[in-house]
Amino acid sequence: MDNIVQNTIDNLDELLDAERQALLEGNLDEISVLMKRKEALIDVLNTQEATDRAELESLNSKVERNQELLNSALEGIRTVARRLAAMRRIRGSLDTYNAQGQKNTINMETESSVEKRA
Repeated sequence: MDNIVQNTIDNLDELLDAERQALLEGNLDEISVLMKRKEALIDVLNTQEATDRAELESLNSKVERNQELLNSALEGIRTVARRLAAMRRIRGSLDTYNAQGQKNTINMETESSVEKRA
């Protein structure tokens, strides 16, 4: 295996560890930067020949581990977004039921102006 391949594998290995740490810390900005670097390193590996299969399998297990963490983080973000949307919806209207059990929605328009006083 030549030096380019070994250096790329070593760099990717370190990057995957850094990506895992960023995922655990919820550092989305760092994840974005690392994603671009990871893609570039993988492109280098794809253009090289005769890489050590054992090292690639080790990298693959780290990639899969990080992907599970990323999927969990994305699901958490989606959950928060749904919750915030529900809270906005609740703030904008009030649902009540009449004596017959029929639902009535009362829209609660709020003015968002600021009054200035001298």
